[in-house]
Amino acid sequence: MTEQLPATSVAVLGTGIMGSGMARNLARSGLDVRAWNRTRSKAEPLGQDGVRVTDTPAEAVDGADVVLTILYDGAAALETMRQAAPALRPGTVWAQATTAGLETMESLTAFAREKDLVLIDSPVLGTKQPAQSGQLLVLAAGPHPVRPVVWPVFDAIGSRTVWVGDSAEGAAATRLKLVLNSWVLNVTHATAEAVALAKGLGVDFQGFLDGVEGGPLDNGYMRVKSGQLFRGDLEPSFATRTAEKDARLIVEAGERAGVRLDLAAAGRERFRRAIEAGHGDEDMVASYFASFDGEAP
Repeated sequence: MTEQLPATSVAVLGTGIMGSGMARNLARSGLDVRAWNRTRSKAEPLGQDGVRVTDTPAEAVDGADVVLTILYDGAAALETMRQAAPALRPGTVWAQATTAGLETMESLTAFAREKDLVLIDSPVLGTKQPAQSGQLLVLAAGPHPVRPVVWPVFDAIGSRTVWVGDSAEGAAATRLKLVLNSWVLNVTHATAEAVALAKGLGVDFQGFLDGVEGGPLDNGYMRVKSGQLFRGDLEPSFATRTAEKDARLIVEAGERAGVRLDLAAAGRERFRRAIEAGHGDEDMVASYFASFDGEAP
């Protein structure tokens, strides 16, 4: 495989919380960007930023140097790429950024082989604000010769790219993403439970913050998430429903590896209860509401 030239055009399939910010930053970087979303109305505002919104995945990928998938899960990514298949050229670079899980990554890899696509396993770490500001961390595994093709894409959406493998086979980047997400979700639950316990015991949470300030137990993420709860600001940077899906993928990955993940399993149950209580589309710190059988204080 010979080294290829940097991409000038990219198709973004999926313009939700993450994909919309990524598409805008790609357009602002000077790339020719086409975008598709299952609900077109959610993608329409991107037209103001120079993104061409299409009716079908096939229209979006037609002639694109890079196809970037950032959808709800791996099954959605595979379904969308199958819809795009008639317009996919052999050799097209596919940057797969959806958090897909290990089992589905095998199906995505098989599809790439079938269609002669160059798959880059490239999940991203970050939420709404980093996606909007182009400050995501890109975790990537893919062949060296095509890395120059995707550097304008990864440079536009992220602050840095960490290459963890030279092939998407084996899903090295997805494996790392699941480990990182396991930590993020557990810290989210720990924050939500600490706030809930403080509420239940009548403790001023500021005392907790003062107690850990400047020490090894202090945590900027915890302060941001607890602040959201106290402000009642549950606009999703990462939705509870999506977090529950990721928790499931983490538990499944652990089972495949013979690793029992008690915290991840319990966390998934907390997300499930929060969703059941009507908080599925709110920020995942809504795990807080799973601490109460009745109305939360």
